[in-house]
Amino acid sequence: MDIKAFVANENENPLDRIVEDGGYTAILRTIGCVGDSLSSGEFESTMEDGSKGYHDYYDYSWGQFIARMAGCTVYNFSRGGMTAREYCDSFAEKNGFWDKDKACKAYIFALGVNDVLNQGQPFGTFDDICLEDYRKNANTFIGRYGEIVQRLKEISPDAKFFFMTMPDEDVPEPRKSRMIEHREVIYKMAEFFSNSYVIDLMQYGPKYDAEFKKNFYLGGHLSACGYFLTAKMVASYIDYIIRHNMDDFRQIGFVGTPFRNANYKF
Repeated sequence: MDIKAFVANENENPLDRIVEDGGYTAILRTIGCVGDSLSSGEFESTMEDGSKGYHDYYDYSWGQFIARMAGCTVYNFSRGGMTAREYCDSFAEKNGFWDKDKACKAYIFALGVNDVLNQGQPFGTFDDICLEDYRKNANTFIGRYGEIVQRLKEISPDAKFFFMTMPDEDVPEPRKSRMIEHREVIYKMAEFFSNSYVIDLMQYGPKYDAEFKKNFYLGGHLSACGYFLTAKMVASYIDYIIRHNMDDFRQIGFVGTPFRNANYKF
């Protein structure tokens, strides 16, 4: 048995190795997916009269595919059309997502499309985050995104956070520039908060071009196969992150408990 197959390879990129069983994502026994329609398994319907409908089928979400793949418990803290602002103002409270009994060992964030692209909300700056009191955060994308992280850290202080960029796509300006700026913000967010990592689908995922959409889209959203492929990418990326940061995840089993092994970094 070659142990090198189970640890970091300094020459690999995050999605060079696609895992079929979730890989080391399986050690994250509880995961919360904070996101919008693409985190909710949303399908777009079109009726004979041309009217469209949008339907969240959580069982088809990439989070639930990961749950079945890796044997984890995954919560869909998501809904079609979600923004960080709405999540903070009403959605999370209404659904009990701040409750201690829903605390997770890890959270995956996939927010921003509706915020900064579809609604044109301002990005803001990292001065918009008040580390002493999230209630003082500014009403910007950065301020509200940061508020979600801060409130989840209150109920699960040692949880791991994975922040997703948007996939690469051929879109006109200024949308393309805002997607790139969102990616820059996501990297800064991971630097700003402890225990945080980036899932950079813009850099390492497939380009969502005409060929990709022909195979993995249903209207303006992903198809079932598209969500399944996304699950493979997300789980494989997290597996890569864990293998390249083994010490960070050494005590993941103690997250959410009063225990730790004081001989190791936590």
